[in-house]
Amino acid sequence: MDNLTKEQRKLCMTTIKAKGTRPEIAVRKVLSKLGIKYRLHNPRLAGKPDIVIAKAKKIIFINGCFWHQHQNCKKQAMPKANKKYWEPKLQRNIEKQTQDIKLLRKQGWKVYKIWECQTKDEDRLTQKISKML
Repeated sequence: MDNLTKEQRKLCMTTIKAKGTRPEIAVRKVLSKLGIKYRLHNPRLAGKPDIVIAKAKKIIFINGCFWHQHQNCKKQAMPKANKKYWEPKLQRNIEKQTQDIKLLRKQGWKVYKIWECQTKDEDRLTQKISKML
């Protein structure tokens, strides 16, 4: 059972953004510090990747731990209320991104994922991105 009313839940869910999130901004900040030029959310590519580094032919998806069910992460917990809705929805997110990544790799792109929980420590994030590039 949800502890919020339908109106409260709707208001809460409408504030969740797909673009310009804190994890995305953290990754963009590191890329800028490293002097790497990138594009955001290219609609011509499968899955509209968060970060596209065209010169290096690399793509970075910045995944929310809940929305993409990051294994062994505290933030990936399945909601207890309305499981019939959430389980298939979150599973579709995972399946869709898997298909998008396969297609992008066939097109010659190197694809990387950065999880929301990995963006908390800027030094570790910088090391991770440096290794990718």
